[in-house]
Amino acid sequence: MKIELSYIIATYNRLAFLKITLEKLLAKLQPGEEIVIVDGNSTDGTKEYLQQLFEQRKIHQFLSEPDKNQAHAWNKAMLMAKGILIKKIIDDDVFDYQSIRKCKDHMLQHPLVDVVLSNDLSSLFNDHKIIHPDTRIPEFEKWCKGLLPSFSFGDVHMLIRRSSLSYIGLYNTAYVMMDWEYALRISYLKANIVYYTGYNALSVAHPQTVTSSANKQLINLQGKRGAIFYEYDGDNSDMSYWSRLKIFIGKIIYRSKSSTSLVNPNLTGINNIYEHYYKAIAEINKNEHFKFLNSR
Repeated sequence: MKIELSYIIATYNRLAFLKITLEKLLAKLQPGEEIVIVDGNSTDGTKEYLQQLFEQRKIHQFLSEPDKNQAHAWNKAMLMAKGILIKKIIDDDVFDYQSIRKCKDHMLQHPLVDVVLSNDLSSLFNDHKIIHPDTRIPEFEKWCKGLLPSFSFGDVHMLIRRSSLSYIGLYNTAYVMMDWEYALRISYLKANIVYYTGYNALSVAHPQTVTSSANKQLINLQGKRGAIFYEYDGDNSDMSYWSRLKIFIGKIIYRSKSSTSLVNPNLTGINNIYEHYYKAIAEINKNEHFKFLNSR
C-alpha cells in the first residue's frame, strides 16, 4: 500500500506525555498512514513501551539510540519516513487530526505544494484553561507580495512534502533554534507554501520541554546569524508569540516572565488537562469556516 502520510515523533524521557499523544494518534490513524518514532535512548520506560507497540505492529518504524541533539533526532525520523507527506508530532503538544487531514488532502490534490502551514494555538500546562490563538497570515501575505524575504512560523503546524526535502533540506543540526531557522530557510528559498486558516495543533509549554534549558547566549548569537543570512528583520509580535510557536528564544524569555506560574507540572492531572485541550481544539475548529491561502 502506498503511504500517503508519515507521522514522525522524536522523543526522550517524556513517557507520560507520549502515551497520551500516541493514544490519540493511534485512534485516528487511517490506512495509508504510518507512525515513525525516534527515541533518544530513554531511561524512563519509553524505549520499552515503544518496543512493545512496535512488536504489536501499532507503530510502523521505531529506533532507539542516543542522538546529538533534537535536530539530529528529527532528521533521522524524516529520513526514515516513507510517506508522500510528513507531519511532525511533538510528544507533549495537541493535534487536531481532522484539520491535519484537510491539509493532507489539499497537498495530495496539489502536487506542486511543498508546505502547508496553519494558524496557531498555545497554552501553559499549569494554566490550561487559557488558550491563546495566533496567526502568521499578515507575514505570509507580505511574503507572498515580495515585501518580506523570509518569515517565521512554528513547525508544529506544518505538513511537508517528502520530495521537497531535496530542495529545502533537513533541520540544521548546528542550530538550537532549529524550527526558527528552518522556517526562515523554507520561506527564503521561496518554497511553495499554502496557509490553512484553521488550527491543526496546540502548543503546550511546561518546564520539561527540552528548550527550557537552552543556552540563551547561544540562542541570541544564532538568532543574529540567521537573521542576517535570511534577511529577516523580525516583526511586531511580542515574546509570548515566540513561546506559542515553540521558538526557543521565546520560550526562555516567556519562562522568565512567567516564573511564578510556570512551575513543574503536576502529572497526576495530566490526562484531564490534555482531554480538555483535545476537546478545545476540536471545538475551535468546528465553529469556524476555514480556507487555504495560496502563495502562487
